Amino acid sequence: MTTKNRANPLYQIQYAVRNPGKVAPYARRLARDLVLRVRARDHVSYYRAVMKSDTARSAEAAVGSKSHDRWLALGKMQFDYLVEHGLEPTDRMLEIGCGNLRAGRLFIDYLDAGNYYGIDISPDILIAAQQTLADQGLQDKLPHLTPTRDLRFAFLPDAYFTVAHAHSVFSHSPLHVIEECFAHIGRVLAPGGFFDFTFDRTEGREHQVLHEDFYYRTETLVKLAERYGLRGQFMDDWEKRPHGQSKIRITHG
Repeated sequence: MTTKNRANPLYQIQYAVRNPGKVAPYARRLARDLVLRVRARDHVSYYRAVMKSDTARSAEAAVGSKSHDRWLALGKMQFDYLVEHGLEPTDRMLEIGCGNLRAGRLFIDYLDAGNYYGIDISPDILIAAQQTLADQGLQDKLPHLTPTRDLRFAFLPDAYFTVAHAHSVFSHSPLHVIEECFAHIGRVLAPGGFFDFTFDRTEGREHQVLHEDFYYRTETLVKLAERYGLRGQFMDDWEKRPHGQSKIRITHG
């Protein structure tokens, strides 16, 4: 959670003074993102290009892990949390933004064969996910890995998934992308099912940085979900985990 506006030029200047070693990497990222935004038709196209660029350097870094140990730890954190909240092998799970299966490899191993469905806007990270499957010997679990252009879920069946999950997806999404997800997730969510997602939480002004990192107030997302007959619950127990993002659980209203 933050109260700082990271998009504020004064904050950025002060941060640069305190962290001079990060100025050059930020400048490179800024230059890259300016080029990608010019070429992109919309946010999904833009972020797909971001993922292509990041994945070419490191698939684990592309999903937000600074080291392999951190990649392993973040995946286990997500898995342990859902198991503690009642995830069963018989559950049918939709992971939105599955990446290179940082947590997905654990969900796939735990769930009954065919019960994991991972989607991502990046074909490049899904190729890395296939390699993770091979490395972990999970081919017999027959997971579904599908690229998608949007969050309408038009190709998925009604009332099918008992659990949906999106980690570090809405932290990179403008509000209209989140709203698209809310408008359609209820259709594919089974009665009694739930949808967990993390987000970068602010108690100050909502803002974005470089069109990559978005900061929202909890009430903004809860009220947005309510427009589509969904109930949002802030997950206090997630705050105890060593992770910088917060979590909301969505259920049918």
